[in-house]
Amino acid sequence: MLVGAVLAGLGGVPHLSNAAESASASTNARPAALEALVADVLEHNPELNFYRAEIDAAKGERRAATTWANPELSSSVGQKRVTSGGLSAEGVAWAVSVQQTFDWPGRIPLRKAIANHQTQLAELGFAQFNASLAARARILTYNLFAAQEKAAAAKEVADRFQQLREVLVQRDPAGLTPQLETRIIEATELTLQRKATEAQLASQAALLELNQLRGQPWTRAMKVESVRLAFVAAPDSEILLAAAQTNNFELQMRRVELEQQGFKVSLARKDGYPSFTVGPYFSQERAGDREQQIGVGISLPLPLWNRNKGNVETAEARRTQAETLAFVAQRDLDRRIIQTALAYQTKLAEMDKWRPESVDEFRKAAELADRHYRLGAVPIATYVELQKQYLEAVEALLDTRREALEAGQQIQLLTGLEFNAVQTATPDKSPNP
Repeated sequence: MLVGAVLAGLGGVPHLSNAAESASASTNARPAALEALVADVLEHNPELNFYRAEIDAAKGERRAATTWANPELSSSVGQKRVTSGGLSAEGVAWAVSVQQTFDWPGRIPLRKAIANHQTQLAELGFAQFNASLAARARILTYNLFAAQEKAAAAKEVADRFQQLREVLVQRDPAGLTPQLETRIIEATELTLQRKATEAQLASQAALLELNQLRGQPWTRAMKVESVRLAFVAAPDSEILLAAAQTNNFELQMRRVELEQQGFKVSLARKDGYPSFTVGPYFSQERAGDREQQIGVGISLPLPLWNRNKGNVETAEARRTQAETLAFVAQRDLDRRIIQTALAYQTKLAEMDKWRPESVDEFRKAAELADRHYRLGAVPIATYVELQKQYLEAVEALLDTRREALEAGQQIQLLTGLEFNAVQTATPDKSPNP
């Protein structure tokens, strides 16, 4: 209280009206909106090219699977000599043939089916990455905004304690109580400065990853426009589970892989039958007489030692593995949906208990405590506690919203159900996070 009397008349410490303009994110760039950054990531992320190329590669495999082998042209030429009854004759002998190899009936359709399923897998992989990328970008952008808000709030309170400490050190009031109060203020300032530094580091980490996703230089600075999130309750668990049966990317991929593996088993069995080569040939010999031969030849390997049984067993084992993976994926998906939906509803229920003006009232109370502590009307315990509670309230609300955002995005990723779990509202001028 003596310290408060010493500080009487010094006035309050001005606070930051917009926490997003913290020193950790200070830049002359215009603040970017959350959805604008998400669209930027989806447009410029360099990894998208990998998945597009994967689709092109699968289409190339499909084209190759339905293409016949090129025909083979063979020819021979030589000298022929005929000896009969002491007489001999010589001449040229030559032959030419064209041969075409044909697969056993049913192989090409099976290869085409396998290639078509590979294209489906590539397209599903691209769609899954695109959806995951949008969710990740949205979460990262909010993390950047939240870190900037936390850093600004921590700096606001830390600066308030710093100014108090500087005045106390200059005044150097006598007595035990003022000295102890000075130490309390100094220790609290150190703690708050650490919180501000941690928030700045979190902001930099989110900014670095966001720049990576956007394909921008690491040093590209950016501020995030004030974010207002509106959350919508998730549908019932039965609706979510039913939607996941048809929309979940991982489950669709497991089913496609299982179907593809069935075609591979059929192809392995077909490979036990040989391919055959058919083609016309023409030969001519001139050694006294002229002899010509025209015909059609056919050749095929005899499947005596290798009936492709080893490859058939391998393909059947792979199909069993695919069945197991599909079953495990289904069970794991159901668990994750229920678990994430419960977490999402819990966070919504927690946020419903907050009054919209709570943080603003904490901020005003912290400012009021600062002014009255300087006047000697507020004890140091109340002053320090109010400053800490204001900062913790800001962090609690931002963290709860972040966790709800992550859960909502995860539900939509798992179920493919667009129920607008998280909506971005138009930012207002209020100081609330």
